Amino acid sequence: MKDYQCLLNYCRTTTSLGQLSGLAVWDQETMMPPQGAEQRAEQLSAITQVIHERAQSDEFGELIDRVGAAQLDEVGVANLRLIRRHRERAMAVPPRLVARIAKSTSLATHCWARAKKNEDISLFLPSLKEIVSLKREEARALARDGNPYDALLEAFEPDVPSQWIEQTFARLRSQIVRLRDRILAAEPLQQRRLNGLSEARQLELAGQLADCFGYNRECGRLDISAHPFTCGERQDVRITTRIDPSDILDCLYSTIHETGHAVYEQNINSNFAMMPVGNAASLGIHESQSRFCENQIARSRPFSEWLGNHLRKNIGAGGFDDTQIVYEIGNQVKAGYIRTKADEVQYNLHIMMRFDLEKQLITGELEVSDLEEAWNARFESDFGLVVKKPSEGVLQDIHWASGSFGYFPTYTLGNIYSGCLHAALLQDIPDLDKQLSAGCPMEAVKWMTEKVHRFGALFKPLDLIRQATFNDEVTEAPLVDYLEHKFGELYGL
Repeated sequence: MKDYQCLLNYCRTTTSLGQLSGLAVWDQETMMPPQGAEQRAEQLSAITQVIHERAQSDEFGELIDRVGAAQLDEVGVANLRLIRRHRERAMAVPPRLVARIAKSTSLATHCWARAKKNEDISLFLPSLKEIVSLKREEARALARDGNPYDALLEAFEPDVPSQWIEQTFARLRSQIVRLRDRILAAEPLQQRRLNGLSEARQLELAGQLADCFGYNRECGRLDISAHPFTCGERQDVRITTRIDPSDILDCLYSTIHETGHAVYEQNINSNFAMMPVGNAASLGIHESQSRFCENQIARSRPFSEWLGNHLRKNIGAGGFDDTQIVYEIGNQVKAGYIRTKADEVQYNLHIMMRFDLEKQLITGELEVSDLEEAWNARFESDFGLVVKKPSEGVLQDIHWASGSFGYFPTYTLGNIYSGCLHAALLQDIPDLDKQLSAGCPMEAVKWMTEKVHRFGALFKPLDLIRQATFNDEVTEAPLVDYLEHKFGELYGL
């Protein structure tokens, strides 16, 4: 066991460096002065290269070789599995490439923000072209003779091949398109809106809702960023939200979404701290928690009614005379450009489009110079809308600027996983609606902690869902059933 402890100590130092890198990214997106971009890019490049060199070092390889799985318990076996995979991936990619990607993506996020603000994609295309070239090189190195896109996907959703995702998405797509068409042919909901609210008051209300879902702000903080995100682990898990003075619910739902990520991180077994198993099982599992909190809980009828009353008490009666207003506004199915504002029925169509486009970018079937045209054509085909400005099209997401190719499918995987988990949860908590009508989602959060959070990366993603739901099949069926029931009732289908 001495060799195993030496290996964990080595990983502990590497993990600490990674956490510091994450804090640098958080600062970059929230508080860093605009002129700090180039300096921060150099810093992130340097620390990323050091982390990668540690993963490639002879010392690390020798420590791994000295540890035998036979002497380890379940946690130790999982740690060793994760360490070996990390080592194998690191050995395939040269440090100079890792450093170049880190520097390029750090600079690119600022180019992306400037291009989006100015509605000028030409300000971003050179950066994106460089990133795609670098990610293709990384994918080839990781894949060897395999699928290059799968090699990048593995970093976010390990042990879930793109072929399985494609088949699952195809089945889901046909069913949600049919549901959408039925909804759009039905009597539309009344178009209503809530009164605007100042930035300070929105942030205050957002903090109250984060507390409501169990977010421990003694171990975190809530800030504002252009694109909401979560950063950190265990005792320092930070979330951000965005503020639109004319749209209270966008801020609140964004906050609840990120809170779902944060409570997952905060509730991983503390005995796993600084170990490989002390991380999330995958980004899909992570998204299952954020999407569950945002959709199955916060957008449900009972919680929406409670939220409407809560807002009326806190900011006055303007717009809240009808107890159904938050539920109907939060669940309107209508055509729109922005993924993060999409309704539950159409959200996955946004993801599937991005999934297809980024696969083509990595395999070389699509070049960056043709991306905007391909995006706009696909969007019009899928949603019947003509994209009129880049901020509503190819520039709306930060993911490709940050080099996160393989990330997008995890959102829909998260929806599929949350559908499976929600169905199982309702069997165990039959009075969930009663609790939500009182503004109390904590029993649901505790259930997720017991079934998902506490295990960290101890199990592979699909195995974790199977274990939590006592079902050998992980399919889109529970998600489709949930959507059919919810929107069928709402729209009188």
